[in-house]
Amino acid sequence: MNILGLLLGALAQVWYIIPLLLILSILKSRWFKGKFGEFLVNRLLSQLSESDYTLVKDVTLPTKDGTTQIDHIVVSKFGIFVVETKNMKGWIFGSKSQKQWTQKIYRHTSKFQNPLHQNYKHVKTLESLLDIDSSKLHSVIVFIGDSKFKTDMPNNVTYARGCVDYIKQFTQPVFSEDEYGEIIAAICEVKLRKGVVTDLKHRQHVKNLVALKGNVKHCSRCGSEMVVRETKRGENKGKQFWGCSSFPRCRSVEEFN
Repeated sequence: MNILGLLLGALAQVWYIIPLLLILSILKSRWFKGKFGEFLVNRLLSQLSESDYTLVKDVTLPTKDGTTQIDHIVVSKFGIFVVETKNMKGWIFGSKSQKQWTQKIYRHTSKFQNPLHQNYKHVKTLESLLDIDSSKLHSVIVFIGDSKFKTDMPNNVTYARGCVDYIKQFTQPVFSEDEYGEIIAAICEVKLRKGVVTDLKHRQHVKNLVALKGNVKHCSRCGSEMVVRETKRGENKGKQFWGCSSFPRCRSVEEFN
């Protein structure tokens, strides 16, 4: 009983470690980083004048072959801005035409899908659903986190605050007041209701896309391409494995066969 009492007493002294570890694991998770990045961009976009801009957040839209998710849509009389958030760190290398961009963190190098290409599908989906001319829709990519571009980026690829400045560059109205209100109502009407069912359908769509990609291996979590990496240290040093090219946003790994 004395030993049991000592163990219970010791446990009572360190009980807070368990919830602390749980909190730390959540803070480091891909899910939290993604949501936190979206939260920061939402705060930035909320600075736009409410009389001229309307922010629609976390939108899942139906497509011909499934669904697609858009982080933020800013509707204004000056156009519709489709915003994709990237919460990343390290050096970023890429160009408008490249299929994949490169992220370098010290000695670690990985590839991820060109976010301009990723956002292109979002723009085209809105164009189709709303029946709006493509010249009135604008793709915007915003990087949140400790990242630095090491190559020249297009004007619509920005750091944090830059996304607001980019949107404000458009000052020529392309929609009337009535059209502005109709577009907002239309987006709210066509977007899928938030919830577990919608999320599961989107995840299943990603998996189906992976199955249709043929010989190119794709991540079962996010749909990005998988790349062959090599363990650098430890007892498995030199062993190859599949790692998601969108690391560190997605840390999915699979055994290399």
